[in-house]
Amino acid sequence: MYVLGIETSCDETGVAIYHAKQGLITHSLYSQVEMHSEYGGVVPELASRDHIRKLIPLIKQSLSDSGLKNADINGIAYTAGPGLMGALLVGAATARSLAWTWGIPAIAVHHMEGHLLAPMLEESPPSFPFVALLISGGHTLLVKVDGVGLYHLLGESLDDAAGEAFDKTAKMLGLGYPGGPKLAKLAEQGKPQVKFPRPMTDRPGLDFSFSGLKTFTLNNFNASDKTEQNKADIAAAFQQAVAETLSIKCKRALQQTGFKRLVVAGGVSANTQIREYLTDMVTKERAQIYYPRLEFCTDNGAMIAYAGCQRLLAGQHQGLEIFARPRWPINEL
Repeated sequence: MYVLGIETSCDETGVAIYHAKQGLITHSLYSQVEMHSEYGGVVPELASRDHIRKLIPLIKQSLSDSGLKNADINGIAYTAGPGLMGALLVGAATARSLAWTWGIPAIAVHHMEGHLLAPMLEESPPSFPFVALLISGGHTLLVKVDGVGLYHLLGESLDDAAGEAFDKTAKMLGLGYPGGPKLAKLAEQGKPQVKFPRPMTDRPGLDFSFSGLKTFTLNNFNASDKTEQNKADIAAAFQQAVAETLSIKCKRALQQTGFKRLVVAGGVSANTQIREYLTDMVTKERAQIYYPRLEFCTDNGAMIAYAGCQRLLAGQHQGLEIFARPRWPINEL
């Protein structure tokens, strides 16, 4: 079974082809970062228009690169949510239309399920069950995973997601867009001179909160003399606080479930210091940790193609409706 995967949830257009037995055949990605950087963040209308401009050419390119024809595709998977409504509709309408034209099934995929299953694309994928930490610009989730579609939400962010906190803190420091990677780079030049709080780690539970940490960072920045070194020190302290907070919560989740496997995925999972803290924690817990390769940490079509393939193999598919949900809790799957 060849499955075409389409990802258009935010500001990256991803297309991939996955085969049920051969694995990933091809994938391509177009990023809109350069366009949105002028505005300091993603402009939804511009994102939607750019998806319209790039999606069909990327599909044609993927078919050409793989040596496949339209008739070889057995199913189409598309990101139906969560995400920007206009961007989601571009992918959903395109996928649903192609599936109807080609006479094949289409399947709506939850964006975070795609991230959760992204490590399955690696040569040594994790076995079920495991705990998944999903950290991206819009989500911070801890999920108990017993199998494909068998998810139990353990904890989530009550306000800003980790990636959102990175981006907003970077903006405070005048680093521009995309903020997360720029803040991480600046943090390499600094030292955490001030002990920042580890939010919600002094109480039981697996939920997260990064809004207060963001405010603490702003207060420290406003009280500093704003030299480049002080900015780097603040960035380092902020990043360390996020990394240690995530590590503490993941340790609790592993102990609570009794699992010995931790999957970490989503755009923020590419952060080097977060990986160091989590790797050190699982080593002490005598557990194993799994990441997708760096190119599959951010939004991509490969993870959607894989997730869609698993659901199509299980006999699932959508009707003729164009399905898109900008808000879609993962525990509803």
